[in-house]
Amino acid sequence: MSVDLERSLSHELESGYDSGIQSVASLQTIYFTPPHLKYINAQLADLEPEAILQWCLITFPNLYQTTAFGLSGLVTVDILSKISPKKPIDLIFLDTLYHFKETLELVDNVRKRYSNVDIHVFKPDGVDTVEEFEAKHGEKLWETNDNFYDYVAKVEPAERAYRELEVKAVLTGRRRSQGGKRGDLDIVEVDEAGLIKINPLANWSFPQVKAYIDEHKVPYNALLDRGYKSVGDWHSTQPVKEGEDERAGRWKGQAKTECGIHNKRSKYAEYLRQLEMQQQEQELTQALEKVQLQQTADVA
Repeated sequence: MSVDLERSLSHELESGYDSGIQSVASLQTIYFTPPHLKYINAQLADLEPEAILQWCLITFPNLYQTTAFGLSGLVTVDILSKISPKKPIDLIFLDTLYHFKETLELVDNVRKRYSNVDIHVFKPDGVDTVEEFEAKHGEKLWETNDNFYDYVAKVEPAERAYRELEVKAVLTGRRRSQGGKRGDLDIVEVDEAGLIKINPLANWSFPQVKAYIDEHKVPYNALLDRGYKSVGDWHSTQPVKEGEDERAGRWKGQAKTECGIHNKRSKYAEYLRQLEMQQQEQELTQALEKVQLQQTADVA
């Protein structure tokens, strides 16, 4: 363990586990009170990603990394492989079915480079191909109903992954320098459902990330050599111009900065509730129309 990490953990912290039994299997719930979370973030604030990841490995059972194989996520994978080369690195990859072929090629390259990586792939529920997805939801759902697209392609698969894998904490590749809602990012966050999210590279800039990639010869998406900086689905990602924010190529021309998995879950719960109400209203209207038609036919 690094000197900085030992110093940062030198103060005794209140346990964040629901059980005092020293067994990974017994750690069913991990929780931080607001003062505890604030204290942890203060201790981690000035540490380098390696020290933060070391802390994560000794703190969290059922730790996973969510990734679309962007540069930040790749740096995290490489650091983890060096910290604990024999320990499995569990990645959650949400295959929306609309990734660039270069992204899917990178997934294969990561598997080849890191023998201890275990990639858990989750697709939209009930479908395996674009054809199946569009038969179920229609063509260009991201244009006709982008909130619903985010939910079925990303939010629901992520929630299913967390549930099936019994995830307690996830590593993300988000950084403050990416701007938007990420500008005031903490190292450790807890979402509405109690899921702990750790952003080990929150303090790093894009040049720092790229420098690490180059120095350690980490495989990366070939699209980055063609002007892209942040890569998502092919239909909502464009190259970035000189001087633009690194995420400027995502959802260009839209008032949108996040794909859904980092938005508040209540947003989608409310959205689904409204959809259900609309469907019920439509069914009621159709039922009333049938009654009226039948009454008209009876009179005639």
